[in-house]
Amino acid sequence: MSDDGPGARPPVPSHRWEQLFTDLEGQLAAGRAEEARWDVAELTRAERGRVALSDRLRAATGARLRIVTAHEEPLDGVVVDAGAQWVLLDLGAGRRAVVPTAAVRTVEGLGAGVAPAAGRLESALGLGHVLRALARDRTVVTVRTDAGEVTGRLDRVGADHLDLTQLTPVGRVVIVPFGALLAVVSR
Repeated sequence: MSDDGPGARPPVPSHRWEQLFTDLEGQLAAGRAEEARWDVAELTRAERGRVALSDRLRAATGARLRIVTAHEEPLDGVVVDAGAQWVLLDLGAGRRAVVPTAAVRTVEGLGAGVAPAAGRLESALGLGHVLRALARDRTVVTVRTDAGEVTGRLDRVGADHLDLTQLTPVGRVVIVPFGALLAVVSR
């Protein structure tokens, strides 16, 4: 049987084959590009999912922030330093505040920057270390808790609590668990 008889299809020109393969290659390239965009977006979401608030606060050193703790008590200041469990703000007029990150309810003014992973020493400086430094310096502080404020000197800092000797009434000791701390503000 010959294909040259009546009703036989004429041969397809080679340029149509080339267009067909060019079109298929274009679709394949578009699919690969879309897949790459999806992969990048997925990796970006996964990376953002590993960012801790403390990493963003450490990246904000020198930035002015408004941090609100429970009971809507705002603290406006410049980030001096931050660790995994705390952020230190300069409130101006010689006052500073240590705010446990667990007490933070909202932060305003924080950029999208992320500090590199904390080093071993930096990671070891927990809330207790910072509070022990204040106790050592005998700094007069106001301790904000979810039950109110107490003013005095830090005497002892344990693993999960602090002892504060009040100025009035003189000598009365108040023990505050870290979980109740909203901020420790120098006077």
